[in-house]
Amino acid sequence: MNTLATPVIAPATRADIAELRQLYYAVYGPHYPVALGTDPAEMALLMADPHSLWLIARCAATGALTGSAAIHGEAGSRIARLEGIAVHPEHRSSGLAAALTEALCAEMLDTGRLDSVYATVRTVGSGPQRVVARNGFRPLGILPNAVDLSSRESLALYARHSPGVLDRRVPVTEVPAALLPLLRTAGDALGIGYPEVRAAAGRPRPAPGHQRGVERLEMIEAPAFVRRRFRERFPGAEGWFYPLHTPNVLLTPEDGRFEVYAYLNRAGGYCSLLTAHPDPAAAAAHLEPVTRALARAGAGYVEALVPLAHEAALSAFLAQGFVAGALYPAMRADGDGFHDYAVLSRSSERIDFRGVAVEPPLQPYLDCYASAWAAAHLPTPSEVAP
Repeated sequence: MNTLATPVIAPATRADIAELRQLYYAVYGPHYPVALGTDPAEMALLMADPHSLWLIARCAATGALTGSAAIHGEAGSRIARLEGIAVHPEHRSSGLAAALTEALCAEMLDTGRLDSVYATVRTVGSGPQRVVARNGFRPLGILPNAVDLSSRESLALYARHSPGVLDRRVPVTEVPAALLPLLRTAGDALGIGYPEVRAAAGRPRPAPGHQRGVERLEMIEAPAFVRRRFRERFPGAEGWFYPLHTPNVLLTPEDGRFEVYAYLNRAGGYCSLLTAHPDPAAAAAHLEPVTRALARAGAGYVEALVPLAHEAALSAFLAQGFVAGALYPAMRADGDGFHDYAVLSRSSERIDFRGVAVEPPLQPYLDCYASAWAAAHLPTPSEVAP
């Protein structure tokens, strides 16, 4: 049932938490793996965060809570995430999701407070893609098997930039050849170019899962300890960049020669690799045991955010079966310019796109990923026995 009355949109308050939890349950059921709609303490923190904005919509006639959405930012960063878009089933197809999204962007992005806002959008239907597209968000790629709700779902990555930001990207001269199709796809979708980029000199790429002499890694799941150690290892922001992610697990060999910090979401069945000490290169040769350890812990999807300019790091991930599914141009500000990042992922579960709903602007990314996955994981004709 849709209402013709203009909804009342206002910031969320602690008094709305109980109704908000009921709304997210009505929309997503019991499997929503995000604290924004399930954890009262985390919800209250986000509402009070000066770097974020949470808006709700109420029916003008009845006062009933009908919709919710937030832009989640953090101190010291000019990038934020659009999340928690929810419209009560009785008020769908009323334009409420678009109205909430536009109100958020007008306050947080159009005023210059942020350089960009991104969204990970469900692909079980085309509606979420249309909502963000109507509000100026453009597709950046596909994240296959990214989250486990009632079953494994792939997400689409979208972003909206402030005016002029994409024009101030720091040029990149070379990338692994496997990334060139993704750059062309993103360039066509976003109207940007990579005219000077060439394929890096080829390097031997070991087959995924065939490393020798790698001992078993210990995984420490003690979030408070991991956060303290992370802050000790990285007192500034120079050695890491993964917006809105705080590590909660630490992986290390027995001799402690390197430490890998990651964010593991058991409810959603996914993990983000954040950084390594003494530097990311120290763990680059051990991505296979790192990924296997995380898979044993329930992470069917592991992703990494890698600067497009770090060709060696990109090559290391590609060599271990990671595939680049998305490109986030102008993601990180540095001085007068912005750096592009690639999102690489690897899934320990079968990827099945048959149930994915893809709007036309996203289709080239899906085709690009399928080709890249096949090139990385299927044998070439010379490798097939006669």
